[in-house]
Amino acid sequence: MDSASSTASDQILSDSQSPSPESTNASTPFSPSVVDFPKLAALTADEVVEEVVAVVQPEQEGVKNICCVGAGYVGGPTAAVIAFQNPGIRVTVVDKDAARIRKWNSQHPPIHEPGLNEIVRVARDGTNAATIAIEGGDTVELPARQSNLFFSTDVARCVSEADIVFLSVNTPTKYTGIGAGAATNMVALEGATRDIAIAAKPGAIIVEKSTVPCRTAQIVRDTLEVHRPGVPFEILSNPEFLAEGTAIKDLLNPDRILIGSSQTESGLAAAAALKDVYAAWVDRSKIVTVNLWSSELSKLVANAMLAQRISSINSISAICEQTGADVDELAKAIGLDMRLGPKFLKAGLGFGGSCFKKDILSLVYLAQTLHLDEVAEYWTQVLTINEYQRNRFVQRVVRNLHGTLIGKKITILGYAFKKDTSDTRESPAVEVVKTLLADNPAEIAIFDPKCNPENVKDEIKHLFATTDTADSHKVYKDAYDASADSSAILILTEWDQFHYPPLTQKDSAFHKSDAPPQLNSTRPQKQATLEAEAALEADAALAPAPYGAEQRYLPEPPCAEGCRDCERGSVEEVIASENVEWARIAYGMKKPKWVFDGRGIVEVAEMEKLGFRVEAIGRAGSRSRLHGFDA
Repeated sequence: MDSASSTASDQILSDSQSPSPESTNASTPFSPSVVDFPKLAALTADEVVEEVVAVVQPEQEGVKNICCVGAGYVGGPTAAVIAFQNPGIRVTVVDKDAARIRKWNSQHPPIHEPGLNEIVRVARDGTNAATIAIEGGDTVELPARQSNLFFSTDVARCVSEADIVFLSVNTPTKYTGIGAGAATNMVALEGATRDIAIAAKPGAIIVEKSTVPCRTAQIVRDTLEVHRPGVPFEILSNPEFLAEGTAIKDLLNPDRILIGSSQTESGLAAAAALKDVYAAWVDRSKIVTVNLWSSELSKLVANAMLAQRISSINSISAICEQTGADVDELAKAIGLDMRLGPKFLKAGLGFGGSCFKKDILSLVYLAQTLHLDEVAEYWTQVLTINEYQRNRFVQRVVRNLHGTLIGKKITILGYAFKKDTSDTRESPAVEVVKTLLADNPAEIAIFDPKCNPENVKDEIKHLFATTDTADSHKVYKDAYDASADSSAILILTEWDQFHYPPLTQKDSAFHKSDAPPQLNSTRPQKQATLEAEAALEADAALAPAPYGAEQRYLPEPPCAEGCRDCERGSVEEVIASENVEWARIAYGMKKPKWVFDGRGIVEVAEMEKLGFRVEAIGRAGSRSRLHGFDA
């Protein structure tokens, strides 16, 4: 070895054996015993550097620990599916709301999503080995797996252990101060970012999962720099594109996964690490990488355009009712145009939930701050049509009931903003109830098959605490008591149970009907992937007996004493899930037995055979038919 080589190797070895304070978290600390000294003697100085660096800083083995900050509608299901599909990764969901974490660690997750309970049970509790029967008489052998999904209130500890930290906190609309009514309230996100900045280990990847205004990543970066100056972190944008009610289906079969990063070497490397997590079950061709700002803005624009389609078809539904056209037939006709497609052309009461309205408002505020007033006004009209549709529906109800609701019982079927979710945020039903109460009905009777009646009572009590109509509404446990002696029924949520004629088949909670996955996938057949694909093929791995799930599941955690969901009972849950017997409802109602279909889920002619008078959005109703206006 020449003198240059000797000096280089001696210096490297000396530095390596005196690690800096920041190197104490290294997973494989340097040990001279693993260095091949005879080999070093034959190398040049540059080759010595490469050899020893490979020992001191070996190639990363991949992501081993993920922490999701925020246990709500995005964080909970997303973390559950990531854990389900990556049994080798520890996934922890943290939240400062102890009651919410307690529910995630119980038999009753705090949100209702088809398939969520089954996914959580597998990942949170682990499973036994089992033989699962699938369609066609074949079986799939599924090995036992250990739990790798955890829920905790210990934010600092869990964040400090994570390779990747997801930011999944609530970002509602700001209602006070500058930008009130349009700008995004960033308080929760700023607080969570501060907690992450203080606790995260150097080199951790911080991922925006919440829906945020464009350029929020810069706020995150600035916060990290304030609290941990000079410590390397990479920030990614990975917005969710989930629809409540189909969140598990959307997560298991995403149209695309969008990852935004800085276009630096370290930024692209961080994006690649996150891409590997999703690639456990998502085809890499569906994982799209863009720059940070494109990713952040894409989420807002996607929701705005989806809401725009809803408002567009709803504006046309008003014309249909006046002309005799059928909005469903119209939607089918224009949906066959390949340039348009059939999705989000279902007329109804308009959009609700926590996303569309606030995201459009955020886009409006962004346009206003950029002095693009015409753009802001354009998107504001999407919200205006949404409110118009609800008001028009209520006016139609009152008009057909001779202009007054005084002394009349009005029944509401459906309180959640859409089917297959218990979420009532921005629900059209809430606004409809508020408007109806202003006309002083004898009673507003409410039934929703999946919203816990006690929770709905609490919410209504809070909403109307300052009004003198607090005693004019009641929440029922079944549709028949709710509709007894009622003058009119309003269908406000498109639950499958409310359809007439009844639906004969319900979509799977685990796969998209237009593209069912195959067991003979070319993707790596990891344990979790095989589980998911077996489940997606026929809901097999997660379905009730006789498929074999009972032998696969381990016991769920016990609930705390006084659990409302346990008190509700399985019998009541079964009743709520059964199809509504419309003939039985008709028998108990007052004549002329009005039904106002705000979701287009009952056949007018069939309902009339049962003695109902029906008014449906986007179609000429019974009053028009009675007067000979039937196209």
